Amino acid sequence: MSGRLDGKVTIVTGGNSGIGEATSHLFAKEGAKVILMARREEQGIEVQNSIRSEGGEATFIQCDVADVESVENAVNQAASTYDSVDILFNNAGHGSSGDFPESTTEEWNNVINVNLNGTFYVSRAVWPHIVSSGGGAVVNMSSLAAQRGFSPRMHEEFGTASPSYYAAKAGVDALTRYMAGIGGKYNIRVNCVRPGQIMTPGATRGTINDADGGHHVFESMFDLAQIIPGPGYPIDVGNLVLFLVSEDSRFITGEIINIDGGVAAKI
Repeated sequence: MSGRLDGKVTIVTGGNSGIGEATSHLFAKEGAKVILMARREEQGIEVQNSIRSEGGEATFIQCDVADVESVENAVNQAASTYDSVDILFNNAGHGSSGDFPESTTEEWNNVINVNLNGTFYVSRAVWPHIVSSGGGAVVNMSSLAAQRGFSPRMHEEFGTASPSYYAAKAGVDALTRYMAGIGGKYNIRVNCVRPGQIMTPGATRGTINDADGGHHVFESMFDLAQIIPGPGYPIDVGNLVLFLVSEDSRFITGEIINIDGGVAAKI
């Protein structure tokens, strides 16, 4: 590795699995001090220890991004551990089942709170620390759902994510543009990634063929829509995030970048 993040202190929310886990390993291999934040302590400690066994530096801090007090306590602990924060990857989030207009108020609030409010809570808590460091980079996690529409036939044949997930991720897109505008004064770059078909544990859990480990309910839709045959994997997103937080992207901010195999149907 080239040491693109040597000495940088990084926070990765949802760092206990999937894209967050892959990105945490990449950050550590590039010389970063990685703080993993997630709710599931056992998984988080496993990732922490795995990174350490590879010669990297990592610390797990338990955190629920949907809980303001939990976020503030975790960020304060992170900042006191290394005296600074340079990079934030707001990766934590989840989807939900449910269709419009049948989706419940509880489902709506839960998904909005984790994906959109959680991104805001963590960013707000980390921001002063990045300012104190003289600048840095933030990458937010959106989704193809924030951009992609569907026809009645597509909905009938393939289904879609919940309306709360669409709305939450569209909100993350808008928040990214806003944060980038504020960040310019402080040498903080803020960008966003929109994954499509990425094979994470969350994408395949409870879907059509768990035993095979590579199939999910939206697979046929992506097979039809993608230009590049899929699926993608967490490391693909991790590589993009690494680029966006490194000096290789020093002249990029306020951008929302799709990583979806070139899904052709976007509105």
